[in-house]
Amino acid sequence: MNKKQMNTTKVFRFKRFARKSYSVFNSLHKAVTIGVLAGTALISAHAASVNPVETMYKTTLSDSIPQEELEEIVVTASKVNLPLNLAAKQVTVITATDIERSPVRSVEDLLQYVAGVDVLQRGPHGVQADISLRGGSFDQAAILLNGVNLTNPQTGHYSFDIPINLSDIERIEIVQGPASLLYGAGAFSGGINIITKRDSESNAYAKVEGGMHGLFGAEARGAYKTGSSLHRLSAGYKRSDGYIANSDYNILNLLWQSRFDLQDADIDVQAGYNDKDYGANTFYSAQYPNQFDDTEAIFASVRGETHGRLKFIPHLYWSRHYDEYQLIREGTPNVPEWYTDHNYHRSDVFGANLNMQYASSLGITSFGGEFRNEGILSSVLGQKMDQAIGKYTKSYNRTNISYFLEHNFVVDQFTLSLGGLLNHNTAIVNKYSFYPAVNASFRATKNVSLYASWNKATRMPTFTDLYYNTKTHSGNDALLPEYSQSLEGGIKYHNRFLNSSVALYHNRSQNLIDWIKPDADSKWQAINLDKDEVLKTYGGEASFSLFLDEIVPSGNPFKLLQLGYAYLTQDYASQKEINNPVSMYVRNFLRHKFTANLVHTLVKDLSVSWNFRWQDRAGSYVNYAHSADGEKTDYKPFSILDIKVNYEWKDFDFSVNANNVFNSQHIDLGNIPQAGFWLTGGISYRIR
Repeated sequence: MNKKQMNTTKVFRFKRFARKSYSVFNSLHKAVTIGVLAGTALISAHAASVNPVETMYKTTLSDSIPQEELEEIVVTASKVNLPLNLAAKQVTVITATDIERSPVRSVEDLLQYVAGVDVLQRGPHGVQADISLRGGSFDQAAILLNGVNLTNPQTGHYSFDIPINLSDIERIEIVQGPASLLYGAGAFSGGINIITKRDSESNAYAKVEGGMHGLFGAEARGAYKTGSSLHRLSAGYKRSDGYIANSDYNILNLLWQSRFDLQDADIDVQAGYNDKDYGANTFYSAQYPNQFDDTEAIFASVRGETHGRLKFIPHLYWSRHYDEYQLIREGTPNVPEWYTDHNYHRSDVFGANLNMQYASSLGITSFGGEFRNEGILSSVLGQKMDQAIGKYTKSYNRTNISYFLEHNFVVDQFTLSLGGLLNHNTAIVNKYSFYPAVNASFRATKNVSLYASWNKATRMPTFTDLYYNTKTHSGNDALLPEYSQSLEGGIKYHNRFLNSSVALYHNRSQNLIDWIKPDADSKWQAINLDKDEVLKTYGGEASFSLFLDEIVPSGNPFKLLQLGYAYLTQDYASQKEINNPVSMYVRNFLRHKFTANLVHTLVKDLSVSWNFRWQDRAGSYVNYAHSADGEKTDYKPFSILDIKVNYEWKDFDFSVNANNVFNSQHIDLGNIPQAGFWLTGGISYRIR
């Protein structure tokens, strides 16, 4: 099949999929909207009778905390949104300004500049990357868009298949460490919540860019305000021929959002579509360089929130992910006889949760529950069905039910958060587990805060962990959930020109799921580490942001200096390394990572951003570069320098990105060489 035929087939398949999905989505949208409107109308009437004018923050915080301390960014680091300086947990925030001055083309690329985040790139620019927090695997981090948990139950490789363009993002919040109470049972090592812009007026934005390796990209975004509602629509497309053979990609994003401000409630509706197809050179097996992935993702959600002392926040969401994985890409010559068809998967997630919050003189209490159903139809994953549905011959389904309670005491200089999550998954019969969380902070002075936290979490195995059986991999349907707990403490300091923080943590993890390769001739095997194999993780992180233009405000070309460092080490209760020469995830972690960012101007309206990172990874991989049988090879440290030059003229913005300036040859993940020097440029225009 030639490229034109493939594109034509894809168009017809998309149209068929769109017609089918529209019918499902239209029915879901009507039912959800009617339900939320009815529920919020009734609930808000009661809330208004309790206190019709005061908001939650005004009624609980303003009496004890100076108003200027409340005028910070509000973060979702607990079940109750709190100003960042009142949050009893360490939260890393990437702002829209940070994004605008970074030489990146995707969220995954952006996260590489955070010292506490490990990004294992398979393909650049949002093609595919595994995001790890504090030594965990990519399956252990929860990925959310505006609070909607879009973590993929098939595999974490696809959790970032979300319809988001960089120009859509207001901020990104990164919560490190176990966070089941906050993000759900699957937030084993933390969570990343991407929050889109909340436009207040009509506006428009457009951008076009191009560069080496046949790179092209375009984005368009518009917001329209009418009466008490505001509607946003964004679209983005990017493509490249690739930096090595079979690394080409095409990515399409569509995102629609509407907000309705009613008298006693707010309603947010969003829906999106993401389409990717890309050459997956050695992504999952070094023996097959001509792999190919074709994925589609669609999601929709409706969220309501009432006003007053008593808040009701119902939330319904649905997401679907299609994956056509080609071990041998169509058009590859000399395909072996045993390879007769590709792998086909369709995973669905449906969730409903209700968060109720009550504000009193004792603080803010949050309580509620969540229902989340995860299912898959597949030609490979799951249990054999009695009757096939098209190419799908196997299926699997499970439901997660959680109940939570949290109370936030905010008194003078103290913030104390106590809570817990009671969780049950239908894959584990007759078992409920409790995951407590204790977070506290003390504002010793106006500029200094101390905090400490203790949290527990769990994670169910993915469908791939359970059922992926091929010539190179053996899944394990007897896998048990993972468990972890973390103790963390730190100090934060800020003033007019400096923000800094230091954190130390200790994690204990059991029942960890890993893919191991006992020897070069063996398959990768999914296992739980032995019960006595407690993985102890020790680490520390430090960040330092110096606002140079605040120190010397007049005539100073230097604007910002940011430094970050993260260190991590692991200890095992037993010495299995002797019998386990290669671990794909558990023993592959980022030991050191250092980041630096300097922003300065050259002349008026012409700025330069220098972004440097150095990292040293523990662990090893099977290297096939010099031997067909492969040999165990340790990861080597490397450093990368990226530069962005930006010029603003009226409502136009001109930029040039130079990534990997010194053409560093490096590997994030075994046998997948990363891109060398890559030059791109773009122009954008805003209508304010």
